[in-house]
Amino acid sequence: MPRKKKQEEMIEPGDEPEAEYNDNYSAIGSGGSDYSYTIRIPRDRIAALIGVKGKDKKELEECSKAKINVDSQEGDVTISGRDAVSLYTLREVILAIARGFSPETARLLLKADYMLEIINLKDYGLDNKNKLARVKSRVIGTGGKARRVIEELTGASLSVYGKTISIIGECSQVPYAKRAIELLIKGSMHATVFKWLENQKRKERRERQEAW
Repeated sequence: MPRKKKQEEMIEPGDEPEAEYNDNYSAIGSGGSDYSYTIRIPRDRIAALIGVKGKDKKELEECSKAKINVDSQEGDVTISGRDAVSLYTLREVILAIARGFSPETARLLLKADYMLEIINLKDYGLDNKNKLARVKSRVIGTGGKARRVIEELTGASLSVYGKTISIIGECSQVPYAKRAIELLIKGSMHATVFKWLENQKRKERRERQEAW
């Protein structure tokens, strides 16, 4: 009997939104045709993953042809299947839900031209609660305006959760959203960032027209 190949993914953001996000990967074993990932997600995101009466979990299993097992006590989610590519995509969907996205938005990652980008605010020297709160407030904006404008101008979706800001969008959209967020993190004015996004959008539209 060939040994099963097991791939493990651990994400440890903790139980609270402000807890630390971590992303470690390891592969164990060789040969065989079965693959698996183990992902640790915040316990307050388990209900979102499972859905009412298990509806969202079941839909993800059907779409990916994989099995999802959830340990509600520890927050460990183990996914297993025979298609390594589909399993990796499912892993991305679950990571997105763990980072605060709704299952509906996270399922966009099942499309070939969509991607997930996770910005860890600790990488920008934001290592205390006051700094984190200030930057997150800038990205969200008053009444959610800043986040909404970035989403409208890029077509991407944003989630501000814990010590991360995550983006889901088409591969062509995500870099613009990420750059806008980085500019806000570094202190750029909202008006300056929005103007830059508008210019990029006009430039992209002009290039498409010229291509035709």
